[in-house]
Amino acid sequence: MAAAEHGEMERETPELGEEEEEEMESEEEERGDGSPEGSAQSSSDEEDEKENEAEIQRLEEQLSINAFDYNCHVDLIKLLRQEGELDRLRRARQKMSELFPLTEEIWLDWLKDEMKIAEEDSSRATVYELFEKAVKDYICPEIWLEYAQYSIGGMGEDGGIAKVRSIFERALTAVGIHMTKGSTIWDAYREFENAILGTIQPLPGSIPSAEQQQMLNTQLDRIHTLFKRQLSVPILDMASTYAEYEEWSEDPIPETINQSYKKATQLVEKYQPYEEALLAAETPKLAEYQAYINFEVKEGDPARIQLIFERALADNCLVPDLWARYTQYLDRQLKMKELVLGAHDRAVRNCPWTVGLWKSYILALERHGVDHSTITETFDKALNAGFIQATDYVEIWQSYLDYLRRRVDFTKDSSKELEELRTAFVRALDYLKQEVEERFSESGDPSCSIMQNWARIEARHCHNMQKARELWDSIMTKGNSKFANMWLEYYNLERAHGDIQHCRKALHRAVQCTVDYPEHVCDVLLTLERIEGSLEDWDAAVLKTETRLSRVNEQRAKAAEKQAIQTRQEEEKAEQRKKSRAEKKAKKPKKAKPGDKRKAEDEDEDDEEWGEEAAEQPSKRHKGQDQSEDKEAEEMETETGLFGRGAPTTGHSENKQKPLPPKEQPRILHNPNKDRITVFVSNLPYNLSDPEKQLRGVFSGCGEISQVRVVYTNKGTFRGYCYVEFTEEKGALDALKMDRHEVNGRPMFVSPCVDKNKNPDFKVFKYSSSLEKHKLFVSGLPFSCTKEELEEIFKEHGTIKEIRLVTNRSGKPKGLAYVEYENETQASQAVMKLDGTKLKDHTIKVAISNPPRRQQDSQEAARSATSMVPRQTYGARGKGRTQVALLPRSLHRQNTPSTTKTENGTPQPPGASSGAEGEPRKMSNADFARMLLQK
Repeated sequence: MAAAEHGEMERETPELGEEEEEEMESEEEERGDGSPEGSAQSSSDEEDEKENEAEIQRLEEQLSINAFDYNCHVDLIKLLRQEGELDRLRRARQKMSELFPLTEEIWLDWLKDEMKIAEEDSSRATVYELFEKAVKDYICPEIWLEYAQYSIGGMGEDGGIAKVRSIFERALTAVGIHMTKGSTIWDAYREFENAILGTIQPLPGSIPSAEQQQMLNTQLDRIHTLFKRQLSVPILDMASTYAEYEEWSEDPIPETINQSYKKATQLVEKYQPYEEALLAAETPKLAEYQAYINFEVKEGDPARIQLIFERALADNCLVPDLWARYTQYLDRQLKMKELVLGAHDRAVRNCPWTVGLWKSYILALERHGVDHSTITETFDKALNAGFIQATDYVEIWQSYLDYLRRRVDFTKDSSKELEELRTAFVRALDYLKQEVEERFSESGDPSCSIMQNWARIEARHCHNMQKARELWDSIMTKGNSKFANMWLEYYNLERAHGDIQHCRKALHRAVQCTVDYPEHVCDVLLTLERIEGSLEDWDAAVLKTETRLSRVNEQRAKAAEKQAIQTRQEEEKAEQRKKSRAEKKAKKPKKAKPGDKRKAEDEDEDDEEWGEEAAEQPSKRHKGQDQSEDKEAEEMETETGLFGRGAPTTGHSENKQKPLPPKEQPRILHNPNKDRITVFVSNLPYNLSDPEKQLRGVFSGCGEISQVRVVYTNKGTFRGYCYVEFTEEKGALDALKMDRHEVNGRPMFVSPCVDKNKNPDFKVFKYSSSLEKHKLFVSGLPFSCTKEELEEIFKEHGTIKEIRLVTNRSGKPKGLAYVEYENETQASQAVMKLDGTKLKDHTIKVAISNPPRRQQDSQEAARSATSMVPRQTYGARGKGRTQVALLPRSLHRQNTPSTTKTENGTPQPPGASSGAEGEPRKMSNADFARMLLQK
């Protein structure tokens, strides 16, 4: 029939004329059938394919270098899908899924592609496996719905209906209580059961058999039960579900279902404000999710708490704090192995750079009895995660070593676990020395905490003091011999597990080498000899301590005197420069240098360090120290072992080598009209390779940055401070909140950009410099002490408002802290209960915060230092703290006769009084000359 019709058409078709043939030829040309235009189109497509292939190869090479480049994975998958490279596309997706949880969009694209292939191959098992992986990454209603609908296509297989119902039930457990999307799963489930009901309905007019009637009743009960369950869950659009049930059911709705429905609708009203806030907010809606989470935690329903966490993480998968809070909740509340470990695994896959998440993961694996090989494999993954600080590697190693220590049975003299622990300690030290130091130029463990823990384990558990002493000798040769607390750590270990002779030797070396608190180690040595020593031992100790303290006292007095002289000279030079600039300015206007603001900031920072931390003696030597002190310091460098053994000299010369200065940088002048949108950033590491680029990354979250003005020296080296200018004032205000944020392990200072010549009273000292009865000063803390540990101890005696750990400018702890209570009664109670208690083998001192008053005259400071008797002088927060010798330079400058300064460093005329009231001002030669001329 078709052939006949075709023949008829051929017969009816007339012959074409020349014009019609030309039109057909033009149409063929437009279609590209052998024409030049078609060839051009084809060549253009080939060029696009070549470009795409080149880009694909580039992305694959980049991923071979850095497998954790998330955006690179996404771009590669998009290109491969566009090109239709199914095999390569599948491999790319699998590699990405091994490293990161995939988003809902990526999973749905992947599943749809695999479902198309499965239709051709008639193989559904691969798709089912892929769905199982997808539902574990995030709780997504759309993926669960797609999974259930795909399984319906296989209901004709053996056990197909049961499999569909199983998937629907799992979907209801996962997302059935989702306020906005849960109803779609319920409706799809009921629609599936209604479809089955239609297949078993008897034909009209026929009488069903007993077996058919039983199947019919069973199916009706299933649908009734689904309606009942859905109407008891607080989700949106419940009224339409209730109306549908009324219409479907032949009997009146039971009262029990009505009561459940009313209760659920009341709960919906409670959740409604939070859902509306999420609907109105812009992505990522973190604040709104946090409020919703707090509400659910207060309500206490574990299923709803888990769901709201999962919803929040779907939109904020790169927020480490949110993952930490979720995993902590699962660890402490639900404690279900599969659920807990799955969440920890997703957390480290989303935020692999966060060491806290890896530490929690290792603890969770150990808590749930996971085999040793899995925990070791997880630890190795953590080492390759790319942490951003050297200290992060120290933390993860310490967590792993703690785990290995808990596996050892120390009742046995030797075991496989003990040898593994010792091998791990050696590996940790090598890793920090080779891998971490090469990357960060520091090991991240200046106090050698890992080596200290190893020594404690050897001494306490293995009773091997010889090995412990060898470890401590290595610790001291790494530059720790000048710190009193390090010597006392070793002394306490020797006192507990060693012998008196080694204690005595260690303290004698401590008296000789300690730079920061020599008085304290002298007291400890005398206390030891008072209890344990003979008369000869006592005499030797007294002679040793008196000689050492006398020398220290002289050096401090000389240093203070030289510092005062140097300060006066600097002030005179500054005054001369000021006059010179004023003369030049009178001739030709000139803008202020950016360094002027830096100078004022430096002086303010000195004031801040002195105001509340004056009791802390810095270990850094002053420029004014004499040659004898330099010689002694040199001796200490060559005798830093426990008992005077020479330290290896390798490494010191490398550290002293200065890098070549970069090329001279262009000078950018500061515009004072933009102060309100600018912040001043100081105390930055001098070794930043590209300060502008790195600071843009640090402040990128505060707002759009207009300019980063980095300040260099005349030689082109970075000065350690800069100006960051934003496009809006809000960005500058947000940037101020990042004060003390660490950059390369060093806290940066962020302050408003204010002209202090115009606003001399702008900057007020941050902390109080007078007696604060509600605040405590805590000293003697171990360097490893954290805020959480202090809070745990001090919160038993009252409500804590704030805890502040004191660090130096490089961010390293000083073993000091301030604890602020609500009132002075609580603070007094804490002093009585906690002063002299132990914390990690350290005896802490607790006192009411009462910073010492500032010295009024630098010469008086020098005289006070000269006449001081160190071992009998007691500071405001304990004994043995000489505070006058290392007076901050800014305080000396305030009281020089020639020029005085305000608190923020603004110079005042010589006539302004700076000393005590009524004290005559010393006259210079110029003053005598003017007086004689007037006469």
